[in-house]
Amino acid sequence: MPEGNEPAHRTPEGRLRTELDEANRRVAELYKLASLGRLLASVVHEINTPISSIFTNNEVVLRSLEKLRALLAKPGNAVSDPKVSEIVETIQSVSLVDKIACERISSVIRSLRTFSRVDESDLRKVDLHEILRDSLKLGSCEFRRRVQVETEFGELPLVECYPHLLNQVFINLLINAGQAIEGEGKVTVKTSMEGDQVHVAIADTGCGIKPEDRPKIFAPGFTTKPLGVGTGLGLAISRKIVVETHGGSIDFETQEGVGTTFHVRIPVRRRETGGS
Repeated sequence: MPEGNEPAHRTPEGRLRTELDEANRRVAELYKLASLGRLLASVVHEINTPISSIFTNNEVVLRSLEKLRALLAKPGNAVSDPKVSEIVETIQSVSLVDKIACERISSVIRSLRTFSRVDESDLRKVDLHEILRDSLKLGSCEFRRRVQVETEFGELPLVECYPHLLNQVFINLLINAGQAIEGEGKVTVKTSMEGDQVHVAIADTGCGIKPEDRPKIFAPGFTTKPLGVGTGLGLAISRKIVVETHGGSIDFETQEGVGTTFHVRIPVRRRETGGS
């Protein structure tokens, strides 16, 4: 019986047990993440070669269709049936859709690669606003016309970072913001300086995050989305990129029925970290 009827979890032994349980939980999560990384590396390798081949073939088809259309449009061409031109246009439209699909798969592959070693040659100083603008363009497919996007960009210096990795972070956050909004709503992207760090805030007017889900939001494999919509990797990958690769921080504030704001802070000059 604990001395003075003190609750077990408040005794030195109880606190030690709590700390040990927490340490075991973290070790288990890191092991899970490492195992997931090895699995994803294998999957990426298997997917990358065929998708590259499809991408190349798609480019050849699109160029060939452009040449064919030009030939059909020449005066005195032996083929006069208008259906031929319609068929060419249909094939071209389908090929353009295939190209977009391939680009989306390539984007997913790039995100999965973040569990592997980062190429140091990609580290460079860039305009963070350009990365955000590119991310907004890629994320616009999720917004369509139902979501209004506002930007409030402050004065920022060039930031030493891995641009393609930060691009993936912002795309993940923007897509999540769009998916959190049912019907019409607004996504706001703000940037500012905080000491030696740049601060990017991405806010949505969506459904918010339930209290019971908040502690698990960055856990690998956790998702509140239906099967086939969410993988549960987007925020885990984003945290790895921001915290381990760039020495920054990522957190959020949320209110059910009002919306969520994710805060990403990246040092202007990359700090050496213990991450891979």
